[in-house]
Amino acid sequence: MDRKRIRTTLVPAVTAALALASGAVALTTVSPAQALENGVARTPPMGWNSWNTFGCNINESLIRQMADAIVNSGLRDLGYQYVVVDDCWFNPNRDSSGNIQGDPSRFPSGMKALGDYLHNKGLKFGIYQVPVDKTCAQYFNSYPGATGSQGHEAQDARQFAAWGVDYLKYDWCSPNGTINDQVATFAKMRDALKATGRPIVYSINPNSIHSKTGPQRNWGDVANMWRTTEDITNKWDTGQTNGYPMGIQNIVNVTVPLASYAGPGHFNDPDMMEIGRGGMNDTEMRSHFALWAMMASPLIAGNDIRSMDSATQTILKNKNLIAINQDSLGLQATQVSNDGTRRVLAKKLANGDVAVALFNQGGSTTTVSTTTSAIGKSGGTVTLTDAWTNATSTTSGTISASVPAHGTVVYRVSSPGSSPSASPSASPSASPSASPSASPSAS
Repeated sequence: MDRKRIRTTLVPAVTAALALASGAVALTTVSPAQALENGVARTPPMGWNSWNTFGCNINESLIRQMADAIVNSGLRDLGYQYVVVDDCWFNPNRDSSGNIQGDPSRFPSGMKALGDYLHNKGLKFGIYQVPVDKTCAQYFNSYPGATGSQGHEAQDARQFAAWGVDYLKYDWCSPNGTINDQVATFAKMRDALKATGRPIVYSINPNSIHSKTGPQRNWGDVANMWRTTEDITNKWDTGQTNGYPMGIQNIVNVTVPLASYAGPGHFNDPDMMEIGRGGMNDTEMRSHFALWAMMASPLIAGNDIRSMDSATQTILKNKNLIAINQDSLGLQATQVSNDGTRRVLAKKLANGDVAVALFNQGGSTTTVSTTTSAIGKSGGTVTLTDAWTNATSTTSGTISASVPAHGTVVYRVSSPGSSPSASPSASPSASPSASPSASPSAS
């Protein structure tokens, strides 16, 4: 049975049981852990993960086909390099020495062979595991066994390194444990990965089934990226503050205030992207991508790359937004203003430019505005480049656009003499309703 369907009924009960505890957790003083400096993820990781579309229905052939599609579609050359095999890849039983194994029927060539295939394609190999006894699929009885890394941290880390793993998604799938317990347990695998000598991106999720500890601390001392919310779904707004399942707007509300946590090597993770999976209109899909880019979020696609339509490709291949996301400063956009409907975010970039997002959270078209001084670019005329259309205009004061419901206009704001900005988008054309761009008015 699908894990997400089961969670719909179980998670509210678990959440209620933990309600009193969560208040205490928020006040808990967490002992600082050793700083994570593993040299990877200097910009947000980009790639693809199997879970959102395929869940447990994965095998060697599917992953190889997806890798081929990532290369053939041009996504690899735009930065999408991590291919992450999520839950249900493993043999339900460890071997006689306690080593974790790939499922022989699903991955008959073995996990090292899969890693070699990905590396030969110029891609990187990601894999899923948990710090407790059972993976999420095992916890919800949709996959047999109990093969979590609990008690096997060093052994599993060595196995992953031997297979050529470049990225570990490590998912706390249990209602048990305080935030202090989580920090200590996640740190075990952090240290085990370091001991292997192999550079491996370490991605953690402390929120699965658990009271939501993700937003409560800066996890940059423990991991390269950490989930801020419960699991995403392909909806704009599910009405959740931070409970299962989360819509795009709900996740943005939780993640925007955490901007100070982000930097090279450590990023807030608002979960894998839902672009190309339905459930939202084109304007909302574009906002999804634009906001993830502005928030310095990992750009991990979750759609079937083999069958992308042109609208999905246009979004995922937007070079201007990818450049904003991958900027070497590694900063997350900070909030300039928010009146409940009109929200403005600004992200400083390495060459002195500023990316500004004019986000309409409301249900009808409205004008969203800010000023050059509010985003730190006062003192003269600046050039605005629309991230979707490449249209340029100038202003010395007001930055403004008419934005449709749930839409986001992104401008790259450049001062005269700044170094060149990103290359034009591979697919700059867009319908006015999906990618509005109004000439900024100058004061």
